[in-house]
Amino acid sequence: MSITEKRSSLYSLISRIFIQEMDEHTLSKIEKIDNIKELFPNYFEWDKRQTLSRYKLINEILNVDFTDIAIMHLIPYETFYTRKDAMIETGGANPVVQIYNDYGYRVDLDRARVVSPDHIGVELEFMKILIDAQKKAEEDNDIEAVKQLKEEQKRFLEDHLLAFAPLYFINVVEQARTPFYKDAAKLALEFLLEDYEYLNK
Repeated sequence: MSITEKRSSLYSLISRIFIQEMDEHTLSKIEKIDNIKELFPNYFEWDKRQTLSRYKLINEILNVDFTDIAIMHLIPYETFYTRKDAMIETGGANPVVQIYNDYGYRVDLDRARVVSPDHIGVELEFMKILIDAQKKAEEDNDIEAVKQLKEEQKRFLEDHLLAFAPLYFINVVEQARTPFYKDAAKLALEFLLEDYEYLNK
């Protein structure tokens, strides 16, 4: 797997984890990732993962934790962190809307079950879309397009994701009650910082 493919896969994984509750199919896919024990070390050693039924683990433990860290107690929206009044911008004035429009990216808020397009899961998914476009440009040997797409990724990280995601993920590490979401937040935080460093090279 190339670096571009790995980056796309990690953005997709983190986006999925933080945009909606877990389900059996998704959890099974996550547990089959090659280096899962490195990415989710505490989750793999967690006694509840080994002793509870999958139904109870997902519906009574993981999804309760997700509700706490993504809906009830922590706010996964950029404008909550960047606006002085700490309000979520749900309208056309949201800072990411024009960027999404420029790339033909449309967010179905109802389907994604988010109230605003600057949800962390949506922004992570947008990064995956940019990287997938970069991969296509690489396959077409379009060096200029590759360069432009990497610049856009770097800019989007600087102006948007890194403006709030580190604080959100640090809060998740501190407040999540399950090793799964603690590990996922640590992975997300480390990956975003490493990816920014990679794009700056």
